[in-house]
Amino acid sequence: MTGFRTLDDLPADLRGKRVLVRADLNVPMADGDVSDDTRLRAVLPTIAELSDKGAIVLLLSHFRRPEGRVRPDMSTALLVSPLAELTGRSVKFIEDCQGPEAQRAASIMLPGNIGILENTRFHAGETDNDPALGQAMAQLGDFYVNDAFSVAHRAHASTVGVTHHLPSFAGRAMEAELKALDAALGNPEHPVAAVVGGAKVSTKLSVLHNLVGKVDHLIIGGGMANTFLAARGVDVGKSLCEKDLIDEANSIFDKADKADCTIHLPYDVVVAAEFAPNPASMRTVNVHEVAPDEMILDIGPAAVEALGDAIKNCRTLVWNGPLGAFETEPFDAATVALARTAAALTEEGTLVSVAGGGDTVAALNHAGVAKDFSFVSTAGGAFLEWMEGRELPAVAALRR
Repeated sequence: MTGFRTLDDLPADLRGKRVLVRADLNVPMADGDVSDDTRLRAVLPTIAELSDKGAIVLLLSHFRRPEGRVRPDMSTALLVSPLAELTGRSVKFIEDCQGPEAQRAASIMLPGNIGILENTRFHAGETDNDPALGQAMAQLGDFYVNDAFSVAHRAHASTVGVTHHLPSFAGRAMEAELKALDAALGNPEHPVAAVVGGAKVSTKLSVLHNLVGKVDHLIIGGGMANTFLAARGVDVGKSLCEKDLIDEANSIFDKADKADCTIHLPYDVVVAAEFAPNPASMRTVNVHEVAPDEMILDIGPAAVEALGDAIKNCRTLVWNGPLGAFETEPFDAATVALARTAAALTEEGTLVSVAGGGDTVAALNHAGVAKDFSFVSTAGGAFLEWMEGRELPAVAALRR
């Protein structure tokens, strides 16, 4: 994740220079209004810094999935007012993201002005990383800044193609993300623990295979833990379990043994005969006492205490996925308890904690500790591919 240039490496005098800023402005909308402005807020520091230095800031982003067609209901024009309100500055809409019309509009902008270019995905060549489109976009700017880690796993014209033609830099949000991820797995302080949860092993096989070679403790929770318990001969009743992946689970056990990585599975669990809030049939049992008609819905308190003790002996924690069915009480108990332990250790300064993924962010917010972790990534696919150990195309492009 290292070796990229940041805004600190741009020329000191940016007055009148046009800077293309790739942001992720793909925000959810409800009744014509932005319902969650997290992504807009993420790019504000970069916009303000560049604008204050006299740069002409041209925002480049996709917005929803128009699939190469012009769709007025998916125009970035809808984001002008929300962004103007957040920045406290005037924001101009530019009706294309390449070509003569966009060049003319950009050419009459003044130092410090901010513009939003039209949806990059109105052009079919965007998602194909069409070289001609990347070059046409680049002609709008003097410099390129990528501040959208959430799409760093996409090799698109606006994330990779442009970088072949302009000096390229990481924006402040991208910089913070890359530094946090490097501290978590790239060059972490050991011992390192990873929490990986979620419903299915099949969705995170690559993550697990990568992590057992990098971390000292791998904590597996959620429905995916059931497959690993089954691989150890545990009868998990009618719990979610991918029995066709038991051999794969055993191969991960073997790989962990060779890498001296300890895999942690729960030895007590919360079960119920039905999945519902506070079911009458709920009980906490040893994993070997799950009845045939019961399903595992959370990790038990004794296991949570043991996991907390394991984390207390670590210096770095990476977290992706809940430990149980946290959306339904009381099956959020394990996730909340362990998250609060990690947050407390982070606040004490003994643990670097990095978390990411949609369900993870929701779970940490539910536990009230998202703000207490060292870093919480809102990126979904990009964060998961980073955990898989893949090179992210847009990050690699910044190193060129």
